[in-house]
Amino acid sequence: MDYIKKLSRFIKPYKSYAVLNIICNIFYALFSTLAMVSLMPMINVLFGESEKVYNKPLYKGVKHLKDYLENYLNYIVTTTSENDGPQRALFYMIVLIISLFLLKNIFNYLALFFITFLKNGVLRDLRDEIYLKVITLPISFYSEKKKGDIIARISGDVTEVKNSMLSVLELIVKEPLTILFAIIAMFAISTKLTIFVFIFIPVAGLIISRIGKSLKRKSDKVQREQGVFLSTLEETLGGLKVIKGFNAESIFYSRFKESTNRFYNFSNTLMNRQNLASPTSEFLGIATIAALLWYGGNMVMVEQTLSGGAFIGYMALAYQILTPAKAISKASYQVKSGNAAAERVLYVLETKSSLEDLPDAIIKQDFEKEITIENISFKYEDDLVLKNFSVNVPKGKSIALVGQSGSGKSTIANLVTRFYDVTEGSIKIDGIDIRNLTKKSLRSLMGLVTQDSILFNDTVKNNILLGKENATDDEVIEALKIANAWEFVKDLPKGIETNIGDSGNKLSGGQKQRLSIARAVLKNPPIMILDEATSALDTESERLVQVALENMMKNRTSIVIAHRLSTIQNADTIVVMQKGEIAEQGKHNELIAKNGIYKKLVDMQSFDS
Repeated sequence: MDYIKKLSRFIKPYKSYAVLNIICNIFYALFSTLAMVSLMPMINVLFGESEKVYNKPLYKGVKHLKDYLENYLNYIVTTTSENDGPQRALFYMIVLIISLFLLKNIFNYLALFFITFLKNGVLRDLRDEIYLKVITLPISFYSEKKKGDIIARISGDVTEVKNSMLSVLELIVKEPLTILFAIIAMFAISTKLTIFVFIFIPVAGLIISRIGKSLKRKSDKVQREQGVFLSTLEETLGGLKVIKGFNAESIFYSRFKESTNRFYNFSNTLMNRQNLASPTSEFLGIATIAALLWYGGNMVMVEQTLSGGAFIGYMALAYQILTPAKAISKASYQVKSGNAAAERVLYVLETKSSLEDLPDAIIKQDFEKEITIENISFKYEDDLVLKNFSVNVPKGKSIALVGQSGSGKSTIANLVTRFYDVTEGSIKIDGIDIRNLTKKSLRSLMGLVTQDSILFNDTVKNNILLGKENATDDEVIEALKIANAWEFVKDLPKGIETNIGDSGNKLSGGQKQRLSIARAVLKNPPIMILDEATSALDTESERLVQVALENMMKNRTSIVIAHRLSTIQNADTIVVMQKGEIAEQGKHNELIAKNGIYKKLVDMQSFDS
């Protein structure tokens, strides 16, 4: 139940709805009991068992409230029967019962009405907060987690938590009060009979709690498996071309079927255990009623210490306890299964980002002098990817990082943009360590174009506007022109308002990359980071993209990570990397003259082409 405390802050904004729900539930419980108690005088009128009271009773305080109400009711029944006949008295009793049942149901509806706002508000806020956490957690978090598992947590698990938290709300107020009022009324009718009933309740409670013990464990398996098949689905949708190209449909289908089969088995076990709650509690309730019939019937017929009307009213109250008792047992199961879901949700919410801004982090508005990378080392897990790497990038200059795959080039881009933090050393902008800057202000100084053109299922315009949210259409078109993208965008069916499909799949690789560049152009940052921006393109697309990059890099500080060396010959400094260290550095002509690693790389690419 500890998780309820942790998640209770989501209920606080809706506490007024919770209070109104509690008030309505109090009245619901009260009128539920009064509706059952009101059966007694009606039965007494029917069978002529009402005590004759001709004088209006006097109220003598709370201590004698029960006798006063009973005598007053009998006084009304007696005078009405004498003056207008027993049918009129019966009619009044029926009106009383209908009124009480109507009030009970009105308050039940109002309680549900108010809790609806609380339920859906909690669900919305919980999802919003998890989504915010998902987009603020560092990229390293997702290298360990499957996307489908995160989707399962933000959808199914959050719904499960909402249901279980609100079951507790019902558990605390509505059902216990209904039981409490019914028990008070039962004691008022017959203390002896009520004590007899209470012998059976602990036995029933023990059996019900036994059933619920394994629910949390079984529920956790169900939710984990849901994450597995959602991950498989997400990977399938992302890799359909490869799956079809390698005729691997049957492999992925088998993998998905295995997961859904496990989900099927886990769900069956869980639901059958949950389904056992209601019939078990109902059977135990009926067993209690059967014992009541025997013992109470004895009091009516043999001992004659209880009237028939009182006994039937008592039986109605005893049966009324069954429904809330069943609801409590069901809600307690929901709480147990919600426990597992809550742990999965809280895992995301409570994960601390290793890249949090410092409390006194600096907001840097502009870039003035240089980027300094000083003796940095970095490892993703155990092995160092970069070792004592140092380089200086003055404002307005371009530096190119080249080398074979795995030499640590892209890691530099990830560290400068602070997607990861360095293991040792420091990266400074204008002499300030980037860890002392807010991430937002750091990244606002940078434009990033990656090898994979990451575009969204939206219009050309909205994809470009990520660079500058409030840009005009003219600014968007200007950015497209600089990026060499306007030539194909203007021919699209709706121009910049054309939807480009999931991940921009309606466009070619070169077109997608030019849109990525247009997005960076519109942002107009002082520092550009190009991470193998042309390596995935054909020669024609590469030429167009290269022109676009050159347009964009004019008078701008650039860090270019390049696979194709033809694209970086004009860089102010070329750094040749090997196994995370600097092997050579200098201008293109200087490095060619050295006849070292760079010359070999150039010769290899010349030969390949």
